[in-house]
Amino acid sequence: MTRINVNGEAHELVDVADTTPLLWILRDHLGLTGTKYGCGVSECGACTVHIDGAARQSCVTTLSEVGDAQVVTIEGLSADGSHPVQKAWKQHSVPQCGYCQVGQMMAAAAMLRDNTSPSDADIDESMWNICRCGTYPRIRAAVKTAAQELRK
Repeated sequence: MTRINVNGEAHELVDVADTTPLLWILRDHLGLTGTKYGCGVSECGACTVHIDGAARQSCVTTLSEVGDAQVVTIEGLSADGSHPVQKAWKQHSVPQCGYCQVGQMMAAAAMLRDNTSPSDADIDESMWNICRCGTYPRIRAAVKTAAQELRK
């Protein structure tokens, strides 16, 4: 049996290999389907979650690597969509197809935890997630709006 803390709740996993990617633990074992599978090789960022506050790709992070860390998924960012990043995403109508947007929001929230006054260069450097629809201008605008809200 292995224990994992996700969104503030302790979960016990039975008969799960330590080498199982966190993504599959979240989706298949805990039913948290907000985190998406994109590439499986840490290139696209669709599976981004927070591990002890840092943005990490869950498709290449194994259960054994998580250990006692605190994992936060989009479901744990805020249950009612009231996190400043989630509100800004709605305000700027960021999603087009929407597939990458959970990972985008998680990456933005992690960045804004450390920098609530990001420049365009800061955003471009921190937001490594791929958006096949090309909504990058709206993503940047939403990040700036969320940053402004967090500064209040």
